[in-house]
Amino acid sequence: MAIDKATVSVVSNAGNEQEEDRPKWDNKFQYLLTCAGFAVGLGNIWRFPYLCQTYGGGAFLIPYSLALIFVGIPLFHLELAIGQRLRKGSIGVWNSISPYLGGVGIASMLVSFLMGLYYNTILAWVLWYFFHSFQDPLPWKNCPKLNDNQTECEQSTPVDYFWYRKTLNISNDINVSGELQWWLVICLATAWIIVFMCTIKGIESIGKAVYITSTFPYLILLIFFVRGLTLPGAIYGLNYLFTPDLTVLAQPKVWLDAATQIYFSLSLGFGGFIAFSSYNPPKNDCEADAVGVAILNSITSLFASIPLFSILGFKANVAYCSCLDKNVLLITNEFDIQDGSITRDNYASWLDNLNDTHHDKISNLDLKNCDLKDFLDQSASGTGLAFIIFTEAIIQMPGSQVWSILFFIMLFSLGLSSMFGNIEGVVAPLLDLKLLPKYIPKEVITGIICMVSFVIALTFTLASGNYWFEIFDTFAVSLPLLIIAFFEFIGVAYVYGMDKFGDDFKFMTGRRLNLYWRLTWKYISPLTMVLVFMAFLIKQVQVALSYEAWNPNYDEFPQKEVKEYKSWVVFFCVILAALPAISILVTALYHLLRSKFKATRGELKITFHNEAFEQ
Repeated sequence: MAIDKATVSVVSNAGNEQEEDRPKWDNKFQYLLTCAGFAVGLGNIWRFPYLCQTYGGGAFLIPYSLALIFVGIPLFHLELAIGQRLRKGSIGVWNSISPYLGGVGIASMLVSFLMGLYYNTILAWVLWYFFHSFQDPLPWKNCPKLNDNQTECEQSTPVDYFWYRKTLNISNDINVSGELQWWLVICLATAWIIVFMCTIKGIESIGKAVYITSTFPYLILLIFFVRGLTLPGAIYGLNYLFTPDLTVLAQPKVWLDAATQIYFSLSLGFGGFIAFSSYNPPKNDCEADAVGVAILNSITSLFASIPLFSILGFKANVAYCSCLDKNVLLITNEFDIQDGSITRDNYASWLDNLNDTHHDKISNLDLKNCDLKDFLDQSASGTGLAFIIFTEAIIQMPGSQVWSILFFIMLFSLGLSSMFGNIEGVVAPLLDLKLLPKYIPKEVITGIICMVSFVIALTFTLASGNYWFEIFDTFAVSLPLLIIAFFEFIGVAYVYGMDKFGDDFKFMTGRRLNLYWRLTWKYISPLTMVLVFMAFLIKQVQVALSYEAWNPNYDEFPQKEVKEYKSWVVFFCVILAALPAISILVTALYHLLRSKFKATRGELKITFHNEAFEQ
């Protein structure tokens, strides 16, 4: 119980100690925009729609909504409340609650740093596509004019070729590093310079930037929304997206992906929200802030799905009609049928009749299987959706350059506003640690972090960089954040104490904690995090760690070649996933040994004093 008493003492004075010199938001709207910008990111655009499509359309909203209610909103509220009450970054907050929990803040800082490394690489790719969007025609519309008719481009597609060869210049194996791609180095440097310029003054500069980065994407989404619904075939994409298939709810993987999507799309566990809320006045309705931003995040995901799949429905319809037209032309020429007799509407009946009367001739024709659902199935998540599927859809739209420019501006704005939280999740804890001399200004610290991040991120601009990007995306964030979330719930509900936190909540909002918050923070959410962690771990260990390599020499190219990671890469993956979690254990052990050492020293002093007195 000694820890609890010390905790009460430290925490009770935490707000007063930093009241004077803690930066403050200019206004409440600026703070909410920053939180919304950090929460609403690229995952809302390219992962949520993919999960809806994969898991029964509208049926996915059931586990998604439950995960939002019992995991997302409770943890979001907890982070905003604890940051606002203690007025410190992630490390300072958890050190104040208990020194044994200081590793949770260190883990959050490490994850924010690792996330920023590869997240800003996406912005570098976005810049590369943005600069090329001014060309007419778009450079990924046609294959380059080469004499060799068996080129990599012709074997795949112009869109794939531009992404894998002209952008990444990817190697066929992770062990073949290749050289730095100078065009990506320039784009990466530009992206980090922009991030630095926007975060150089902390919340003072971030607060100004979010007026653009957090609002402009919604304007572009609205433009795409209107344009998408007017495209022919849009209805096919929307039907495909939202038609519910309740049978998928019996699959455990659906619930796992719903929970992880809520968790990651809200950017929880990074420490960014703790830092942002620490700049609030002590009395602020953090409950309303958490619920409002979380709901906005989910509405954005739903809203973004509509224009996205409207355009993908248009793309599928174009491909389907093109497939039918080619088959009609083959049949018309083979049987010398008058042009216009066979249409898309009566193609099926003509094919059935000719197949009955001239089966041999029909069999010899190279007729494609034209199924609209097959074309709608050609979707992807992540970078595959943004840089392959969607760019292919854009080139089929009138005024493709304009739509391409708008699309990549939207992606850059979303990614940039998320980077603000990642940078603040590193800078704020460093300042709270007070390890650096006070004469070093915050601008210099931010610049050093950006510079170091840029140098490390050069790995992603190598020929093998995309493979390393996927490793970071899979292992550097997922498992560590689940562990961090669990300890955040335990730290507040059991170490700090629900009764004391309830008093803090009343001080901040004027209201008592209701039963929903008490049950979720103390029981439901921690248990859910354990179940998600175990399911995620089981899913990862069931199969050998492997990756998909782009290899033009592969026999089944353009399909990707599945390769297993070598042992040293597997070891790196384990270290990457365990590094933030290890920091929690090491910090706790350090303070435990330190306290025992102090206790032993104290006993020795007392013994020595008594012996001297007796003599």
